[in-house]
Amino acid sequence: MATGAQAAPVGNGLSAQAMEIGKGTRPDQLAFRALYKDLVETDSSITTGSCTLVADKVEAHLRAAGFTDAQITRFAVPDHPKEGGIVAVLPGSSKTLKPILLLGHLDVVVAKREDWTRDPYTLIEENGYFYGRGTADMKAMDATWIDLLSRWKKAGYTPKRTVKLALTCGEETSWAFNGANWLASNKRDLIDAEFALNEGGGGRTDGHGNIVQQSLHVGEKFAVNYQITATNPGGHSSIPIRDNAIYEIAEALLKVRDYEFPLMLTDTTRAYFGKLGASRNDAMGAAMRTIASAPIGSPESKAAEATLNTDRSFHSMLRTTCVGTLEEGGHANNALPQKATANINCRVFPGISVESVQEKLKEIMGDPRLTITMEKLRGPVAKAPPLTPQILGPVERLVAQYYPGVPLVPTMSTGATDGIFLEAAGIPSYGPPGAFVDPDGSGAHGLNEKRAVASVYIERDFLSDLVKDYANH
Repeated sequence: MATGAQAAPVGNGLSAQAMEIGKGTRPDQLAFRALYKDLVETDSSITTGSCTLVADKVEAHLRAAGFTDAQITRFAVPDHPKEGGIVAVLPGSSKTLKPILLLGHLDVVVAKREDWTRDPYTLIEENGYFYGRGTADMKAMDATWIDLLSRWKKAGYTPKRTVKLALTCGEETSWAFNGANWLASNKRDLIDAEFALNEGGGGRTDGHGNIVQQSLHVGEKFAVNYQITATNPGGHSSIPIRDNAIYEIAEALLKVRDYEFPLMLTDTTRAYFGKLGASRNDAMGAAMRTIASAPIGSPESKAAEATLNTDRSFHSMLRTTCVGTLEEGGHANNALPQKATANINCRVFPGISVESVQEKLKEIMGDPRLTITMEKLRGPVAKAPPLTPQILGPVERLVAQYYPGVPLVPTMSTGATDGIFLEAAGIPSYGPPGAFVDPDGSGAHGLNEKRAVASVYIERDFLSDLVKDYANH
């Protein structure tokens, strides 16, 4: 551990067992930390890094644990040599039980050293947190999956079900090679499973060290990008006019910023807010209970929505969201721009068509001079997997064991995961609980990404217990 590091500020909602696990001082935890460090410190961003290099290290780790050639499959395509992945298979004893699949993505969003307080590709432990790109999204879970299978292999442990691991690239982009999609389309038998465990679940603190919820991810929004373009004859910058392509884009983006898509609810989100609200005695809890029961559009619902909208995560769970993420314009610093473009990233609520969102954006911007085109879709529209007793039972038992008194709630992820490719291929995907993050989102995709040290170690033990339970029933 780094000099001066201290225990993460967590306590309420954790069992004594979990508190002890969270200290991270067991020899096996220190070995796991070394693996986690190696993954984080290997740049796997799509622009400056290599997933293939990370997969090389994963393969070496698995082979050291005893995995054979027949149990390891590497894959890549010629056009994307740095975006390769790996599949490992630990055979089970049963000839009738279907396998389970552990899925993870190796790629991360690019991070620039000049923007960060610390080197983003160095794992730094400070004040109870691990800092570094990928610490939260999602190399802690990747390391957990690798470590789990390695420990079982070394110990000669054979579960009833075969357990498969697929670590892929391309989850963080909409245009590069996506390994999960490739496997589902080209190697379906290799990853065939009754269900998969993936990112998307986890817990949340109140920002003051108290665990307030654990979530099981059972559905997600759909990500889509739209490009808006403004064109203009341009001219000399010494004689400016109001008709300016950059201004048109700027004005359009501000209109998108100010538009609020309407409130929507699904059975999953109603259950989420109703169950989580029942565990809280504050104004936010009352708003959750109301939004879960009051008719949409009623005065009670509107008042509850206003309260929930003050939390960025709850706000996003209640509607489709669109936000400007990229812009480019002009061709010379002394010329009026002839062209300007911007990307709008939308997270579309289940049941809403991407075409209707495109039409709404046109209406919002209200500028016939602009063109709006939909970028190539990332994948199929996500299908919500069924929430069965087989999936829910072990999760409920372990949450009660590790996080006594903390509610377990089904949740719709506001982000997009590679689970959509599995579900389209007939493999339901779930994001298990176990970890926890702060309300600020832990900097995933942003600056100074972090994960609480205790969260990482507790998640490792929690998921190890969960996979063992699933693999033997």
